[in-house]
Amino acid sequence: MKILSFTFRLVISASAILFWVQCSSPTIGEGATEPEDALMSPNPAAEGFNLEASDAKAIEIADEVMQAMGGRKAWDDTRHLSWNFFGFRTLTWDKHSGNVRIDIPSDSTVMLFNIFSKEGKVSMKGEPVTNADSLSKYLSRAEFIWINDSYWLVMPFKLKDSGVTLGYEGQDSTLAGNLSDVLSLTFEEVGVTPQNKYLVYVDPETNLITQWDYFADATQETTERKYPWDDYQQYGDIMLSGNRGERGITDIRVEGSLPESVYTEF
Repeated sequence: MKILSFTFRLVISASAILFWVQCSSPTIGEGATEPEDALMSPNPAAEGFNLEASDAKAIEIADEVMQAMGGRKAWDDTRHLSWNFFGFRTLTWDKHSGNVRIDIPSDSTVMLFNIFSKEGKVSMKGEPVTNADSLSKYLSRAEFIWINDSYWLVMPFKLKDSGVTLGYEGQDSTLAGNLSDVLSLTFEEVGVTPQNKYLVYVDPETNLITQWDYFADATQETTERKYPWDDYQQYGDIMLSGNRGERGITDIRVEGSLPESVYTEF
């Protein structure tokens, strides 16, 4: 179960907060300021995205990735996503309300949690958790799981999140041997592990991310943690990929509406 411990350790530095900036200036990262028309960008950055230190080419590629995935409007309009994470658990997420349902069959646990309010309830083996300390612990775990598992699914939509700095690392070959543009993602004061770093490989023909490399610390020069992002399919109005090599994200669904009871009843 090596990969399970890794994914929990990973926790995704850039994953709790959403959204983005397009900039065409070639001098970003050298004291340049955001262009006047940035607010009109089809893919504006989240407040707190490190525009000044990010590379202009990396930002341009990030915007092309967003477009290839369906576009910013399609992502913003997408509401309910559900998926099975590596066979361990199933998540259902209402992007608009912040409600999340997590079903863990191995210990008959159901977690109902809101990522904005941090409130929720938990059932284990058919019984609600009523002890305040235990409930707080399980709700913290629910947030952890959502941060980790959602990033493994929707990371390409989050390249310009708050706290992210984007770099352009040139071109390199993926594990499959395809020459790709390589972007680096480093983080500051966001998520649970801001010391992490990722390299993402973008196919210059499709503008889709086809691989990511994980670095436990941004100062590392090399990593053995390389994962494919394969088998893109259309879900609703967006593209998503489930193949991560040895394990996969399965049962992916995008829904326009779901009964409220999904997020309120065990």
